[in-house]
Amino acid sequence: MDHASSTNIARILPEDGFQGALVGRVWRPGQGPSVVAVRDDGLFDISSTCATVSELAAMADPAGVVKAAQGERIGSLEDIAGNAAPDRRDASKPWLLAPIDLQVVKAAGVTFAVSMLERVIEERARGDASAAAAIRAEVLRLVGDDLSRLKPGSAEAMALKEVLMAQGAWSQYLEVGIGPDAEVFTKAPTLSSVGAFMDAGLHPKSTWNNPEPEVVVIVTAEGKIVGATLGNDVNLRDFEGRSALLLSKAKDNNASCSVGPFIRFFDETFSLDDVRQTNVTLTVEGEDGFRLEGSSSITKISRDPEDLVAQTVGPHHQYPDGFALFLGTMFAPTQDRGEPGMGFTHKRGDIVTIAAPKLGALVNRMKPSSECEPWTFGIRALMSNLAQRGLINTRQAG
Repeated sequence: MDHASSTNIARILPEDGFQGALVGRVWRPGQGPSVVAVRDDGLFDISSTCATVSELAAMADPAGVVKAAQGERIGSLEDIAGNAAPDRRDASKPWLLAPIDLQVVKAAGVTFAVSMLERVIEERARGDASAAAAIRAEVLRLVGDDLSRLKPGSAEAMALKEVLMAQGAWSQYLEVGIGPDAEVFTKAPTLSSVGAFMDAGLHPKSTWNNPEPEVVVIVTAEGKIVGATLGNDVNLRDFEGRSALLLSKAKDNNASCSVGPFIRFFDETFSLDDVRQTNVTLTVEGEDGFRLEGSSSITKISRDPEDLVAQTVGPHHQYPDGFALFLGTMFAPTQDRGEPGMGFTHKRGDIVTIAAPKLGALVNRMKPSSECEPWTFGIRALMSNLAQRGLINTRQAG
C-alpha cells in the first residue's frame, strides 16, 4: 500500500486550497531545512525572511509575512510532497519535513470524555487488551458516557468526584479529565517530529496501540495562539495502561510524533474560532484489508484551547521559542481487528490519514520505531547549518 500515492498527495491541501497562509519546511539537498510558503504556483523558500518557523510565528503578523515574502521557487507541491517517503526518496531532490522546528512539542491529555474513559479502562486493564471490553462496560455503568457538558474543576465536577471516590471508581485519569488541572506533557523533543508521507513509529514491544488524531495549535512565547496544524499523538495503550509512569515510553519514541502537513496561520480566512469548530477525521487502512474510520470534533472538548495554553505557559513556565500544543483527541478506537474483545491495534504498514477541512490531510505509514528513519538532525546541527548559510544575524540571536 502506497501512502505517498498521487491520490493522497492531492488531499494534502485544505478544502479551500491555497487561500490561507500556509507554511511548511523542506529539506533542500546541499543546503538543509528551509521555511517555505505554500502557494498555488509552487513552494517558495522564504528562509531569508525567517530562518525558522519559530521566528516566523513570533512576528506581529505571521500570515501577512508569509503572503508578502519573496523567495526562490524550489518545486511543485506534488513533487516535493511525493519525495518525502524514505523508501522512495530521491536524496538529490527536496522533500517535505514537519512544519515545526524550534518549538517545544507539548500535548494535552484527557481533554475529551470518551478518551478519558478509555484511559480509565487502560488503567484498570493494566495494559491487557483482552480485559478491556468487560471493564469498559463496568466503567460506563458507573460513570456514564456523556461527560462533555461537565466543566472541569466546577462544583458539579467535584461532586461527581466525591461520588466516584465513595464507589471506589476514582482514577488519576478522571482527576485530570474533570479536575481543575489539565494534563499537559512534553510529547517529543524539539526537531524530532516527522511530517506528511513519512513513516511514523510504534515501539517494537507494543502489542496494543492506536493513533490519536488531533489539532495542534502554534503558540508564541507570550502564550498567543497564531495558527494550527494536524498531529498524530501516537499512543501505546499497553505501556501506559501498565503504569502512568510509563507515559514517556508510551508517547516519546523515534518517529512517534507526526505533525503537518502545513501550519495555517490566522488571517481573514482562518481563526481560533475555526479551530474550535474543527472536525478531525481519521482513517486507518491496513495491508490486511482492514479499514477503520472515525471523527473527532473540537466542539466536544472539555477545556478550551486558550485554557490549555494558559495552563502550559505563564509565570510558572516559559518557552522562549514558542511551542506546539496537541489539544487532545476524543477518538480511541475500540473496533475489534482480530479476536473478539481484543479491540484495535496497529499492524505494520497501516496507512493513517488525519484530515480537517481547513488544515488538509496528514498521511503516514506505521512501522516499528526501530525501523523508521533515525533522528540525527538536532538543535546543534540546525544552528550550525543556519550559521553556515548566513541566516543567523544579531537580531535573531538577541
